[in-house]
Amino acid sequence: MTGTYDLYTRLSKRPLGPQVFSLLYALKAPYFWTVRPQVRAMAPHHAEVVVPLRWAVRNHIGTLHAIAAVNGLEAAMGLLAEATCPDGKRWIPVGMSVSYVAKSTTDLLCLADTDEVDWEQDEVPVRVKAIRRDGVVAVDGVIRIRISARPSR
Repeated sequence: MTGTYDLYTRLSKRPLGPQVFSLLYALKAPYFWTVRPQVRAMAPHHAEVVVPLRWAVRNHIGTLHAIAAVNGLEAAMGLLAEATCPDGKRWIPVGMSVSYVAKSTTDLLCLADTDEVDWEQDEVPVRVKAIRRDGVVAVDGVIRIRISARPSR
């Protein structure tokens, strides 16, 4: 279990713990702070992050900017990877393929999922999607992460 997952497990049981964890996670990876991710779930093979629709992430047509949506998907993928990556291993994203299938007109629930068998490879395909409040998928795709041995210290 990584320190990130351990911290989530401890904080999520406390009042305001999920909000504190979300803040700490966004500050650990400062670029995530731009979308103000709200962590809803973190577990092996699954993570959920909400990206609120607010002025700072709107585009010229008033919807949540596509790259802000992808930033939320990457935040969810990172949580999943932290909770799932085997001891003695590390991960790094190496590519992504996403499709913008509908306008992001509301807050987005960003989901990341894998199956146990996916982690038997050196490159793991993490399935990601961003869902509007009305249940419509706005962004769908895969983020690939490479798994390698953690160097000894």
